[in-house]
Amino acid sequence: MKNFKLLMLIAVVTIFSACSSVRVSSDYDQDANFNEYKSFAFFKPGIDKAEISDLDKKRILRAIEDNMLAKGFVKSDNPTMLVSIFTTAQQRVDVYNNFGWGWGAWGPWGPYGAGFGNTVSRSTEGTLYIDLIDASKKELVWQGQGTGYLAKSVDKKQERINEIVGEIMQEYPPKQMASN
Repeated sequence: MKNFKLLMLIAVVTIFSACSSVRVSSDYDQDANFNEYKSFAFFKPGIDKAEISDLDKKRILRAIEDNMLAKGFVKSDNPTMLVSIFTTAQQRVDVYNNFGWGWGAWGPWGPYGAGFGNTVSRSTEGTLYIDLIDASKKELVWQGQGTGYLAKSVDKKQERINEIVGEIMQEYPPKQMASN
């Protein structure tokens, strides 16, 4: 019984830690000189194409702006870099086949004893792409991508978006450029 409880605890911790993690990656133009980029503005035509609510766009842009300012960028009407976003989302449905013993295990023998059942869990996994575009050349120079589970409650949305954007922006500037 102790091993079963330990196994269940490990499973619950794994599930909750998987829900809070963000998987990130980035790519960049190796010919770009990232030291030249000092100012930014949002690229409205690109942002308008993102298929999310205007409130979520505001949350994402606020988080990106905070990260860019923290990296020493200045928001400008004549920027050296433009920032755009793109999003995707997919519904994930997990079905767990349960078999249990003891108190709380429901089945053909009532609330005690052995029981069988299925648990269905639904969650939305989203991917946020942050594109950094050379303003003079109108060319993509860096793209960061973060994938993670989205917050369901309005109270947690900004916190989760800040986490996702923060994880993505840790990839900028590219590692090879960070030492220059």
